[in-house]
Amino acid sequence: MSKTARMVMKIIGASLAFAAVVCLLIGGWHDLSVGFCGLKNRLGQKFSSEYDDYDDEALYR
Repeated sequence: MSKTARMVMKIIGASLAFAAVVCLLIGGWHDLSVGFCGLKNRLGQKFSSEYDDYDDEALYR
C-alpha cells in the first residue's frame, strides 16, 4: 500500500471515529440530561434548608 493510501485510510478512520462519538452524544443527550436533572433534584432535597418552604415575600410586605 502506498503512503498516500495509508494517509487517506487514517483520515477516513479518524473521521468515522469522530462521527461515532458525535452520534453517541446526540443519541444519549436525553439520558444525560434526565440523569443530571435527577441528580440535581436529589441533591437539592438532601441539602435543602428547613426554612425553604416559607414564603419570604409574604413575610416582608
